[in-house]
This record gives sequence, structure tokens and C-alpha cells, in this order.
Amino acid sequence: MASLLETPAPALLPVSLDDVLGARARIAGSVVRTPTLVSKTLSQFVGATVYLKFENLQFTAAYKERGALNTLLQLSVEQRERGVIAASAGNHAQGLAYHGIRLGIPVTIVMPRSTPTVKVTQTEGHGATVILEGETFDEAYAHARTLEATNGLTFVHPFDDPRIVAGQGTIALEMLEDAPGIDTFVVPIGGGGLISGIATVAKAQPRAIDVIGVQAELYPSMYNRMNGGALPIGGDTLAEGIAVKEPGGLTAQIVRELVDDIVLVSERSLEESVSLLLQIEKTVVEGAGAAGLAALLTHRERFAGKHIGIVLCGGNIDTRLLANVLLRDLARSGRLARLRVRLQDRPGALYGVAKIFHEQAVNIIEIYHQRVFTTLPAKGLITDIECETRDRPHLDRLIAALRDASYEVSLVELA
Repeated sequence: MASLLETPAPALLPVSLDDVLGARARIAGSVVRTPTLVSKTLSQFVGATVYLKFENLQFTAAYKERGALNTLLQLSVEQRERGVIAASAGNHAQGLAYHGIRLGIPVTIVMPRSTPTVKVTQTEGHGATVILEGETFDEAYAHARTLEATNGLTFVHPFDDPRIVAGQGTIALEMLEDAPGIDTFVVPIGGGGLISGIATVAKAQPRAIDVIGVQAELYPSMYNRMNGGALPIGGDTLAEGIAVKEPGGLTAQIVRELVDDIVLVSERSLEESVSLLLQIEKTVVEGAGAAGLAALLTHRERFAGKHIGIVLCGGNIDTRLLANVLLRDLARSGRLARLRVRLQDRPGALYGVAKIFHEQAVNIIEIYHQRVFTTLPAKGLITDIECETRDRPHLDRLIAALRDASYEVSLVELA
């Protein structure tokens, strides 16, 4: 993505390494210094040395605490007394609420009415006042800015603020101290606060360190901004934490100057990454938190042999959604399957099929008969059988055995 490097001359950037160092001193002891650990299994899997920064271990399960706290600690006495306000339905809301109330600063969060109840409850649980306004984030944001003006509150932006960027940059300081061999950072991009902070630190080092951004294919907002592109933006993404339609102006300036490239990842790769991190590292991440690993899975050749630092930036994922992601991954790997078998509607027909499942040591989970809504003759029926196998070869053997017994069988594939 050459356009990232085509600015005619370096600009005076709004955040410096000194700002990040100051943020580290300011927030020390009030946020978790999360571990940076090498993953031997993932390293072998992708052909690179992979270091994981476990920001999902913060108290609110996301890195957003860093920038929020750094901002709060720089408010004047009057600003603290009046309170702060933000528009957010995610991790920024919880990070700001937790540290604001802890410091005795009144916090108001404006969320769209469509915000899941669990997020509203969690934010209120930290002591913030939550106002539900509008059907979209833009409407909630506009209302927050109105309240800012009418009530004399201080608006705390989730990403487009130098204090926020400096706070997020403390992650890179810790990673380079714990893993000094890192030569490439692979960082999720939503509004751009996290990658701006990390790039500020990386490019201030005495050696070359690449910084690669990652966006979901459905929300390539910063990618479009940097490339002059017009890829469509919108849709239901697993990585809702980086589903930002319009990146920040300040962060876009930093990204253009300091970030080497931006890559896009599919929804399927995000799902696979969430599942892999749970299975291999035994850690729960949200979709945005898995974006870095998704980039490695999607662009293996590009990152082969490098020493890569990945930020697991958050772990706030709905448990039902997580269960769905895991089950879909089992289905894609062949360990969970649905077979569609054509039978004759007569006694013993299902027994014959079940006998083959038994012989192949395949566990049947659920059986569904369809007699009416089918194009088969009246004496025919379709049976869907959900089953559990050891792996794809085991499933293939089961299908072969059914066909050898003259059954018409097909695998119901995931989209």
C-alpha cells in the first residue's frame, strides 16, 4: 500500500514518544501491566514467531482503559467536578466509567437504544449514568455533544484525542520491554487510536519496526482513507469493536505518516482466530481482539519468519455469540456435521442408517425428519442427522460407508 508512504515531507505529529512515556508514568499502578507471551503453537501454525499481548486481562477486559485514564488524569479540577461524557456502546464506555468513578469524576455515557442490555448493565455497574438516545451511534454521538455544551461536561473521544493515543501507546512500550525481538506489530484499526499510539512508539525506536494495520473487510474505513478507495462500508461483523465508518482526523494523520500498510480480513478468518485463541491459548477474545491473528492466517507468506507482536485488545464477547462461533468452527473442521440422507418411509429405515453410524463410531446429536416440505415422492423422506466426529477424515469415512450401503447422502455445508 504505497500511498501510506507518499506524503511529501514528514509532518509534525500531535503525539510523540515523550507523550507516551508521560502517559505510562501517569497510569502506572492503575491499569494491569498485562503479559506479553510467545505462543509456540501459533508460531508453528503460521510460520512466524508470534508474541501475544493479553489486553483482554484488563479489569474491563479491554485496552481502552489506558487512554481513558490518561485523559481523565489530565483534566482540570473544574472539569473533574463538572464530569465527563462520551458516546460509546463498547469498551471505551466501560473503561471511562470504571476509572472516572474510581477517581470521583461523574461519568455520563450516551448509547444507542439498540445497545445490548448486557453492555448497558456493565457500564451502569461501573457507576456511570447511561442515557439511551437514537437508533444509531451517530445519533447517540450528536446527543452527547449537545449535552456536553448544555451541561458544561468534557467530551472524551474514544480515539481522536492525543491523550487517548498516548495512553494506548503504552502497550507498545511494555511489549518491546518484554519481547525486544519484535520486528513487526500487527494491530487492529477501528478509529485508529490504538495503532497510532503503537506506531508512535515503534517508529521512535533506533531500529526498523514495521507497523501493519488490520481492518475487517466489511469496515475498511481507514484503508479507504489511506488509499483513496471507495470499498463499501457496513454490515454485521464479528469485529464490532473496530466497526468504525469514519476514522479520526488526528489518527489518520499519524497512520499516514507512520503505518507501513493496512490489510483486510474476512469474517471467516475472524471466526477462526477467535476459536484458535480459545483452543490453543485458552483465552477469550472478541472479534476485534482476534484481528491480528486473522491477518497472519490470511497473509501467511507476508509475515513468514518475522517476529510479530499482536495485541489481543479485548475480550468482551457475548457468550451466545462465542458459542455460535465455536460450533461453526467445529462444523468447518468436520468435527461437527449435518448429513442429509434420503430414506424410504417404512419401518426400520432409520435403524439401518443408525447402525452405520454405530459401526463408524460416530455420535449422533440430533435427528430431524422431513416428510411434508420436500419434492420427494409421498413414500420418501429426508432425514437430517447432526453428528460429532473426530476430524474430517473420520467424517469422510462415514459418508463413504453410507454411500456404500446405497444411501443417498449429502453434507449440509456452512455458508
